[in-house]
Amino acid sequence: MKLRKVSAAAAAALVLSLTATACGGDDGDNDSGSGSGTGGGETIKIGIKYDQPGLGLKEPGGKFSGFDVDVATYVAKELGYEPDQIEFVETKSADRENALARGDVKFIAATYSITDERKQKVDFAGPYLLAHQDLLIKTDSDITKGTDLNGKKLCSVTGSTSAQNVQKEIAPKAQLQEYSSYSECIANLQSGAVDAVTTDDSILAGFAAQEQYKGQFKLAGLKLSNENYGIGVKKGDTATVDKINAALEKMVADKAWDKAVADNFGPANYQNEAAPKIGVIVS
Repeated sequence: MKLRKVSAAAAAALVLSLTATACGGDDGDNDSGSGSGTGGGETIKIGIKYDQPGLGLKEPGGKFSGFDVDVATYVAKELGYEPDQIEFVETKSADRENALARGDVKFIAATYSITDERKQKVDFAGPYLLAHQDLLIKTDSDITKGTDLNGKKLCSVTGSTSAQNVQKEIAPKAQLQEYSSYSECIANLQSGAVDAVTTDDSILAGFAAQEQYKGQFKLAGLKLSNENYGIGVKKGDTATVDKINAALEKMVADKAWDKAVADNFGPANYQNEAAPKIGVIVS
């Protein structure tokens, strides 16, 4: 009699153990977002920038903000993930393709311009924003066209081709000033050490929209290039691309896209292009 009771208890324990294993044994396998997001506790990892105000910024308190963050959060919601199920992962430009190939993140929304070269390595959803290379200048600046930069000090980050393109194609007498970050360029623009800063207008607008700079800067509106921002997905994952494209179309239709633009770029008087059509690349 006693032996039968012990056997029954052992059997019950075995059943409970097997049940727990079946239900929760692979919690760690879905971190990049392979699950539906509705199973309780599952997370999705999304690559963003941590250092671009207005686009992708990790604030001192740990909160994330910016247009790319808003787009990524909306898309994740449509994929079945609540905000508290999102893990934002810093994804620097040089490591974006590798992060997707390794499965470190499910997708990347990080000022990721769609190019033919990149499409050999990753798939893209979108585009979700059409940006342009532009100039950021002081609100009282007398720079109204590209040639006005001749004799002026033009700032960009070290290794960027943006300022070099301006000097080569528009203002050969522009004096290039290079710093390690756009934050340094903006600080030098504020102090008067440089006359203009150049990179994508969305990035410039994000910096100008910061509280400490509101009202001090404006975009020149020169549209020196076209940058089609897309959401990067692991090569071959067409199912995720299709789901993200559907989410982006919904975001535009319900005006959440317009709100995200106004919230993140509005203070810089950013004259954004209309939301681009999915799959349409402006060259």
